[in-house]
Amino acid sequence: MAVRSGAVAASEIEIVPTRRSDQADELHGELVGDPYRWLEDSNDPETRSFIEAQNKVTESWLAAIPAREEIRSRLGEIWDHPRAGLPFERGGRWFQFRNSGLQNQSVLYVMDRPEDEGHVLLDPNLLSEDGTVSVPALDVSDDGSLLAYATSGAGSDWMTWHVREVVRGEDRDDLVKWSKFGSASFLRDGSGFFYPLMEPAGEGEEYLARNEAPRIFLHRLGTPQADDVAVVDRSEHPEWLPGATVSEDGRYLVVSISVGTNPQQRIEVLDLDAPGYPLVELIPGFDARAFVVTNVGSTFYLVTDHGAERRRLVAVELERPSPEHWREVVPERGELLLGAMCSGGMLVCHHLQDARSRLSVVTLSGEAVRELPVPKIATVEGPDGGSGLVGRSRSSLLHFGVRSFLDAGSIWSHHMASGETRLVSASSVSLDPERFVSEQVFVEVEGGIPGRPVPLFLTRRRDVAAGAGGPGPGSAAGAGSGAGPGAARGDVPVLLYGYGGFDVPMTPRFRSDWAVFAERGGMVAVAVLPGGGEYGRSWHEAGRLAHKQRVFDSFAGCARWLASSGWSRPARIAINGGSNGGLLVGACLVQHPELYGAAVPEVGVLDMLRFHRFTIGWAWTSDFGSPEDPEQYRWLRAYSPLHNVRPGLEYPATLVMTGDHDDRVVPGHSLKFAAALQAAALPDPARPILIRVETSAGHGAGKPVSKSIAERSDMLAFVERALGVA
Repeated sequence: MAVRSGAVAASEIEIVPTRRSDQADELHGELVGDPYRWLEDSNDPETRSFIEAQNKVTESWLAAIPAREEIRSRLGEIWDHPRAGLPFERGGRWFQFRNSGLQNQSVLYVMDRPEDEGHVLLDPNLLSEDGTVSVPALDVSDDGSLLAYATSGAGSDWMTWHVREVVRGEDRDDLVKWSKFGSASFLRDGSGFFYPLMEPAGEGEEYLARNEAPRIFLHRLGTPQADDVAVVDRSEHPEWLPGATVSEDGRYLVVSISVGTNPQQRIEVLDLDAPGYPLVELIPGFDARAFVVTNVGSTFYLVTDHGAERRRLVAVELERPSPEHWREVVPERGELLLGAMCSGGMLVCHHLQDARSRLSVVTLSGEAVRELPVPKIATVEGPDGGSGLVGRSRSSLLHFGVRSFLDAGSIWSHHMASGETRLVSASSVSLDPERFVSEQVFVEVEGGIPGRPVPLFLTRRRDVAAGAGGPGPGSAAGAGSGAGPGAARGDVPVLLYGYGGFDVPMTPRFRSDWAVFAERGGMVAVAVLPGGGEYGRSWHEAGRLAHKQRVFDSFAGCARWLASSGWSRPARIAINGGSNGGLLVGACLVQHPELYGAAVPEVGVLDMLRFHRFTIGWAWTSDFGSPEDPEQYRWLRAYSPLHNVRPGLEYPATLVMTGDHDDRVVPGHSLKFAAALQAAALPDPARPILIRVETSAGHGAGKPVSKSIAERSDMLAFVERALGVA
């Protein structure tokens, strides 16, 4: 990256006036203004005009960046590589999602063997002209003859289920609408499938209406949806969110219920072989995190944090499910037990050691068998970002995927009986470890968990060193002195990324935009923050509810460390995150604008006083707290990004990003926040406040590759220009 010379002309920024209203609400004795409330209605013509005008200004600013097309071209080159999900077997047939590189949506293939070329069973790219219809979920019947697949349009979470006959490759007449937040699961004989059903939204309310209490229905093939029967109905508890899966042996329906997004679950088991589907409460309360790995007859194997901070694996008899009767199979150890898979009658355990994956095999009685090879800084995850472990208890063949900051993902097979591990397909995109380096450091931060440093992953070219800026955009990686024109000590451009919430682990992963940023001389820093799912229950608890501010303090502490350690300085640090990570960026940018040169909050939860009023937002009170509660309101009001924007400050250059069809974190969050920042910030064309609203796009899932490339290249171009390197 080269340092940009010369100032940006003020004429490059066109101020878009945004109407302010006198809207205000009295909340717990405080009058809180909300002058941009009208922007919550994304269907209103005035809001559409606002979006159009803002996008025009943003496009004008981005179009003036000389490196924009160079970045987009290189990003497209890196993105254009074959990738695939992990193959899985049903009834002797194998299924796998594949993408040749730039296909907007991955294509489902069916094969006779996992290594075969096979043929196309379902191509989502044929479902729409612009690639905006995706297949977010599917299930295949146990005999491999039927495929239930869900379609979703424009990035929405709403799903419509279809059924395709695998041999003929044609759809049946079955159509199931208004499904959300879950998948289908076939009955053992393939005569029907279970699915989650939400109350249908009214016309025009699909992207705003509050979603509550999905019920689990059974759809019998060949019958209209109106005849479907609810088998799990907890309508009296609208905050309960159930998901259901048929056990591999086909006898049981395992129902996991959470209260909102709280990771603690209630587990119920329905016996599908008995009349009326009698129910047993396997885990009756909401006191512990627990999920079923497999069952052998009426013995269920669960991963749980009951009595184990970092989780253990236990065997539970359906006839005696209370904890005093549990048999411990894999005890708690120093690393977090993230999950497990049953394959070939044995258990493959996935542990996290400082957010890095480790795999081991044990018997059903808990005897250690072997460790599986995983690189030191890597994640067990499918190359397409899906499940990292795929196997069946009745088959000895296990597949697992490995990704890292330097590797887009490889697929491996492991034979449980012989112990042989084989590379099935290597990544066609990787950053040469001789030219790039990925490492982990531990940062002591003020305001974090006492005595618990924050892990920070750093990825860069080897020639990019502390105390020097990176080479110019045209220089070859590994060449040159590592100092571009005007470089000074601590001048490396940094993209600092974080999430920190909802018990979600932040582990090594490959992203094409991160690869381009590192290739161009920047450093990617990924923070492992309290509130995430890397270290167990107390790590999550330490960053939620009344302790949420600790997450922001930890992230700001990482930025301070980057500036004080000789790597960078505030003007060369950009912060980025999406969804809950968008909240993280928004809160940090309004609390400490002096620490960053740029900020990019994406699809962020930015209005902490009204997030619970739209779609599934109410479910997040488990992590955030409720604005309806007086005490919790005070926590939320104290850090709500929208309500802590202060006029007259020098905010860093900010690009707020969202999708106009986001029905998870509705776009009103981003629109209101951008308008408030624009009104408050001191005018400075070098530090613009911009918003980019992607059309026909949602929260992120199912986004066409073409839109993703355009979005990520615009983000990188913005960051480079804002940091003064483009």
